[in-house]
Amino acid sequence: MKPVPHAQLDWDEQGRPHSRVFDDVYFSDKSGLEETRYVFLEQNRLQERFAALPAGGRLVIGETGFGTGLNFLCAWQLFEQHAVADARLHFVSVEKYPLSHTDLQRALALWPQLKPFADQLLGQYIAIHEGFQRIELDSGRVTLTLLIGDALEQLPQLDAQVDAWFLDGFAPAKNPDMWTAELFAELARLAAPGSTLSTFTSTGWVRRLLNAAGFKMKRTPGIGHKWEILRGEYLGWPEQTPRPATAAPWFARPAPHAGERHALVIGGGLAGCATAHSLAARGWRVSLLERHTDLAQEASGNPQGVLYLKLSAHGTALSQLILSGFGYTRRLLEHLQRGVDWDACGVLQLAFNAKEAERQAQLAQAFAPDLLRQVDAEQAQACANVPLDQGGLFFPEGGWVHPPALCAWQAHHPLIERCLHQEALTLQRVDGQWQAWDAEKQLASAPVVVLAGAAEIKRFPFSAALPLKRIRGQITRLPHTAQSQQLSTVVCAQGYVAPARLGEHTLGASFDFHSNDLTPTLAEHAENLAMLREISSALLQALHADGVPLETLEGRAAFRCTSPDYLPIVGPLAEASAFATAYGVLARDARQVPDTPCPWLEGVYINSGHGSRGLITAPLAAQLLVAWLDNEPLPLPATVAHACHPNRFALRELIRGKSRKDF
Repeated sequence: MKPVPHAQLDWDEQGRPHSRVFDDVYFSDKSGLEETRYVFLEQNRLQERFAALPAGGRLVIGETGFGTGLNFLCAWQLFEQHAVADARLHFVSVEKYPLSHTDLQRALALWPQLKPFADQLLGQYIAIHEGFQRIELDSGRVTLTLLIGDALEQLPQLDAQVDAWFLDGFAPAKNPDMWTAELFAELARLAAPGSTLSTFTSTGWVRRLLNAAGFKMKRTPGIGHKWEILRGEYLGWPEQTPRPATAAPWFARPAPHAGERHALVIGGGLAGCATAHSLAARGWRVSLLERHTDLAQEASGNPQGVLYLKLSAHGTALSQLILSGFGYTRRLLEHLQRGVDWDACGVLQLAFNAKEAERQAQLAQAFAPDLLRQVDAEQAQACANVPLDQGGLFFPEGGWVHPPALCAWQAHHPLIERCLHQEALTLQRVDGQWQAWDAEKQLASAPVVVLAGAAEIKRFPFSAALPLKRIRGQITRLPHTAQSQQLSTVVCAQGYVAPARLGEHTLGASFDFHSNDLTPTLAEHAENLAMLREISSALLQALHADGVPLETLEGRAAFRCTSPDYLPIVGPLAEASAFATAYGVLARDARQVPDTPCPWLEGVYINSGHGSRGLITAPLAAQLLVAWLDNEPLPLPATVAHACHPNRFALRELIRGKSRKDF
């Protein structure tokens, strides 16, 4: 990964933005609003298409060049005016140089008629970093997926079916990389049958390249100083051109669910509540089953969790997931009460040894400074407002979260029924319905079931082979003091300490791979205090925790649930024995890609294995799961979605010829 800088802008005397990099304007100097509506909305027939959407229907728009978001806001306004109440708009846009929040606010102030929509966008235009960034607007009715980076790096990773394309990069003469045969081939690959396309340019070679990609383009009268523009329709992949590679069948999409939109979600922690929330936002009725008497009673029940970004400078699947997931969670938190439910106080990761210092130096070279920046010991102390001996990395957008508050907010929806103190011990498929039973009675039934109960999902025979392991973790709660209240940011080393919430600090967390006992232990309280001493001996003293009798300390323990590759397990599940039969050839030749359809276990989906990163990965994983289920554009690069897929373990087992115990 390389840092993606914000757009470098100049402003003319009318307050309009101009790109320094491309020496071009973002919109017409006559009337950008009218040009957008004519070139993109009218030529793609969006008014009539929005009006024709059925209840629960969806239209997907793709765009090259998000810019100021003007096209998106105009499309959203038209959608609001003409679509039925429960239709959905999904807008996907690629942008190499995103505007800063300040510049976006200044640019959109030029269009007061779009203010209700611009205000919502600006309220969620936070933590926009490299890669896929999912933004939910209008209570989930409108989804914006920004692909931040070079178009020819981002679009090949997009898994979507686009109904209408807006080509709105800077002019071909100014930015030829956005008008190439390779790019147009990606638009064709992503185009749904009958997809339309429009663009402000009428350049002949652009029209010919689009025609060659499978679009039937024609010139049409322009607007303002544009004599002509182009519009067209996708006719299909050209016969003389080799077809693009498709996903292997074990990662292909199951057939879209066509029956009753009702789902069981088993598990009321972060993963389960996020899944229920994502389903309900799309009109699904959800029965959320939780075995305890309230939500977020296990690993999601700690008083403070940290938005901790353990990234890689090498762009691994896990690092991409963390970067996208951090942005998504950070935007969700804007719906909660700051200071009680969460706080964007920043996160400081100390360089506690030479290896960590080297890793941090690599990260500082790989990512933009608005995500993270190196600080020396003096700067670190200024960030934290307590004495520190080391410098480190500072994440200004990070902070702490009260996970139960996030769970409660996500589960508060009229379509979500919270079924508390209901433990699903068995699942049975009867007449197209998954029935959840405890020892004696049926608890609920629905055609779709999502297993989101951490390692407890292994109790069901069809998911028992998933290689989930439990890791015990214990936190220590310390009352604040007048001196400890000076702590102004989360500070991490081998453990973490957070600024006070409601009069106490959270300190932790231990890692125990062997114990199955959730009773807090004195040994782990001592371990947490040792981690605090490593962070700041002065803070340890300020909390009056040096030499404190361990038996007087309070805390809680819970099990994290993780997978061998530390990626979550998210998506549809195949039937194990049928999968082994269908793809047994892989044991002899791993290069084979049989065209046998995947034998999906009908209606079964997984959202588990988030480990200690659940605050960052579970909410976006819920979006990924529902995209698999509802045939939406995926919110993550295809390679990352495949890396998180439940089928990856059965696939590895076949290829390596090993038994399940090896995973």
